[in-house]
Amino acid sequence: MNSTMMWNVTVMVSEFILQCAIDPDQKTIITVSLALIYLTTLIGNLLVIVVITIDLHLHTPMFWYICCLAIIDIANSSNLIPRMLGILLFNSSIVPYGPCLLQLSMVGYLGVLEGNLLLVMACDRYVAVVYPLRYPLIVTSKVVWSSIFLVNIIGVVIVTPYMVYVRELSFCRTNVLPFCFCDYATMVQIACTDDPKYIVILSITTGISASYCVTLTVFSYYKIARAALKISSVKGKQKVFSTLTCLTHLLVVELFYIPLLTSYVFPGAGVQLSAEAYNTMVIIGNIVPPMMNPLIYSFRNKEIKNGIYKVHQVWTFYTLMFCFLRDTKNNYKMEMLK
Repeated sequence: MNSTMMWNVTVMVSEFILQCAIDPDQKTIITVSLALIYLTTLIGNLLVIVVITIDLHLHTPMFWYICCLAIIDIANSSNLIPRMLGILLFNSSIVPYGPCLLQLSMVGYLGVLEGNLLLVMACDRYVAVVYPLRYPLIVTSKVVWSSIFLVNIIGVVIVTPYMVYVRELSFCRTNVLPFCFCDYATMVQIACTDDPKYIVILSITTGISASYCVTLTVFSYYKIARAALKISSVKGKQKVFSTLTCLTHLLVVELFYIPLLTSYVFPGAGVQLSAEAYNTMVIIGNIVPPMMNPLIYSFRNKEIKNGIYKVHQVWTFYTLMFCFLRDTKNNYKMEMLK
């Protein structure tokens, strides 16, 4: 009787305890790997943002989309990796309720943003290849910023209902989350009202959202490939494929969506993942693509390479000027002392 009463007591949870399901023997390797991935992600994406912002020749629709993708990637990695590193390095596994809810909402919001932005970028490249002469008339600055605004609206509309529901949850079992981050499905499972319909709803909405993005993205690259094959000259075909790198773009899409579908759609279908498998899927889907996106979308691009070279020249010039002025000032002071 007492046991039953204890289970029915509603606890006002002010904090959660995160437990990373990681093999202790692999803890050092995982920690170093996460730190390197985060550092690479920050440097790569920040460099992309700086180059596109400074170089006026890169103020075109394609590069504005790439710049937005870089911002999302930095936000996504910063939302997850520092918390994971804190747990692994300092055992700081206690997370207050507010920051936990914020992390949960940002995972969903940034995930929706990235998925829809990848779709918009694929459509942009489709118009550029299939309708090259009409491209400047179709993809104007107004269209670019309107599409970016629409992507953000979609993110807010999809994530808001889940956040409203999570805020109404009460917890009477435990406040321990067996993952390295705060997760919607897990919070529903440990809540007093463990209603599986909410997991099913999450799986259905995630599946629908991901399905239309994946379908339209793959269709866009299929049309791009068909357009490239119709180009008569071999040089022309090579130019299209080397510029757009369709296969590598699709690789990013796969790395982003396969873990997402595995993590959120399978549980609704009755397929339960272990905590270790779930952590792995989230790391692959939310951490690896942000690191790879600058390499695939930017650093293989000739215009970006030229922009990096220009930024390096400007940086070198101002560094030399600073050193020259500093040395001149020091020499002047020494002369005055004499």
